[in-house]
Amino acid sequence: MIQSPIAPIENHRRREKGVLVYPVYSRRSGGLSVGINLFPGQKQCPFDCPYCEVFPFSTNAVFSLEQMEADLRAAIAAALEQNVAVKDICFSGNGEPSLSPDFPAALKLADTIRREMVSAAELVLITNGAGLLQPEIFSLLRDTAALNIWLKLDAGTPQWYQKLNRTAIPFEKLIAKIKEFAASAPVTIQTMLCAVDGKGPPEEEAQAWENLTLELAAIAAAAGGIRKIQIYGKARPAPEDPKTTALPVEYLEERAASLRRALAAANARAQIPAPPVEVFP
Repeated sequence: MIQSPIAPIENHRRREKGVLVYPVYSRRSGGLSVGINLFPGQKQCPFDCPYCEVFPFSTNAVFSLEQMEADLRAAIAAALEQNVAVKDICFSGNGEPSLSPDFPAALKLADTIRREMVSAAELVLITNGAGLLQPEIFSLLRDTAALNIWLKLDAGTPQWYQKLNRTAIPFEKLIAKIKEFAASAPVTIQTMLCAVDGKGPPEEEAQAWENLTLELAAIAAAAGGIRKIQIYGKARPAPEDPKTTALPVEYLEERAASLRRALAAANARAQIPAPPVEVFP
């Protein structure tokens, strides 16, 4: 365990105490991820996902680039002192990072520190895609070559989208912009599979999501392709529990296996490698 003023945690709850940087052991990163929180004062997100782990909170904390730099350097230095590999520096936090007015400057600063201190680590943005609707953010994400974008795609139909993401952003509008972006830059697709009010996704939703993912993979082929597809389950408590609950691991594996088969067939015809499909129950 790293001994430092900013010690790694097993979940992300310290974000709600106003911290700007929070090292965390991440299952999807496969080790130590150093998170950056652009919303230390309160949650700010255009999505209201019932599975979201951010609990209601309010602090007097405000984001500053100076504090972010000091905390990020301290967290990375502590890891290096203990010979712990930093897998990535990740923008996530209490909301949608790309919508913060500080995001462009914070992204540039984080990449500078990454190159200087842990050049082997990835630079990651976990995003619901809402920032893509803003031309300047679309261009920034497209043009930041070092950035690994983990893009949310929880649903294949408007009905399940509203159940799982609960947002005023129209499904068709967001999907159109995601397709446009996938045609211009590589992405990682991340999908939460869980039950809502005791019921998992209906069969037509599962098939629609698979079809949409296949379409995105085809669109992305000319722009570097989809890096990977991450299917993950509900593993952390949320304020609205038990509105959303975990689905059996077998269901997640079945969905992944079906997608792998479909990707393999489609990519064999196109004579290109299929992106990996990973499952995190």
